[in-house]
Amino acid sequence: MSDDRPMTNIPDNDYSQALAEGWRPIREVARITGVNAVTLRAWERRYGLIVPHRTAKGHRLFSPDQILRIKHILTWLNRGVSVSQVKPLLDSAPAFHEPADNDWQAWRQALTRAISELSERKLDDNVNQVMSLYPARTLCKQLLIPLIRELEQRWQGQFGTQLERAFFNSWLRSKLGARVYHNNRSVSGAPVLLINQSSQPFEAALWLTALLVSSSHCPVEVFDTPVPAGELGLAVERLKARAVVLYSSQALNTQLLPKLLAGINCPIVLAGTCVRIHSTELAITTTEIAGLTLANDPLEAHQQLDQLGLI
Repeated sequence: MSDDRPMTNIPDNDYSQALAEGWRPIREVARITGVNAVTLRAWERRYGLIVPHRTAKGHRLFSPDQILRIKHILTWLNRGVSVSQVKPLLDSAPAFHEPADNDWQAWRQALTRAISELSERKLDDNVNQVMSLYPARTLCKQLLIPLIRELEQRWQGQFGTQLERAFFNSWLRSKLGARVYHNNRSVSGAPVLLINQSSQPFEAALWLTALLVSSSHCPVEVFDTPVPAGELGLAVERLKARAVVLYSSQALNTQLLPKLLAGINCPIVLAGTCVRIHSTELAITTTEIAGLTLANDPLEAHQQLDQLGLI
């Protein structure tokens, strides 16, 4: 069995050429992604999650796209999906393409630099400038959603990235919370209730949804933690909510959904990556629970509410 290192006493032109073309040996991929070589081999052999290039002498080499695929795998695993269930989710995702060299990419690069420097002022100044130029939906679609997706990949297995994550999440909650508060002050009426239904202490996409809804002249109420089954109806009743949005980027216990949503007499949107994770179960659940619709991301959640005539 190959140990995935070049044999110094036997020339391996295939290996050398591949390195020159940007392919990486397994030991370097393990360092980049934080996934050890044994696990990478298991993902290849047992689950077919990755298919590295093999040289004539059997050395495994990985392209930049394959390294990105490994980071995507980590993202799904971190959302509570078992490794045996990752492949169909991975293969159904849109193919990755390098973004075009445009203004939005330049903005995202500037924001990423500010995050890496933990520079709140640079981050704030850049976002304030974009906010002054574009409506909320364009801001989310072209800048914030792609930025968060890129950051998720950046933060897989790299030293210091948890620090970046903590910094960015704290800033984003404060920034969007202030904007939502400002928008709420200028409107009245029944709010849309948005709830973080995951175990994550902060769901960025939930707050992007709050920004989109509140920017449509509709009041919102955001709960950053899940509401226990049996009390969601109480929250809807007290707030007189016009709709409920449950958001999760992680796997859910879908068997508990009917109990959680029992007695809710307003439209319900279940949104986030959980919709893709549980696509089969939720296709059945939506026929059993009146008023339940699904959305993959903040843009779709906002669109669903709009189509229902709620905003």
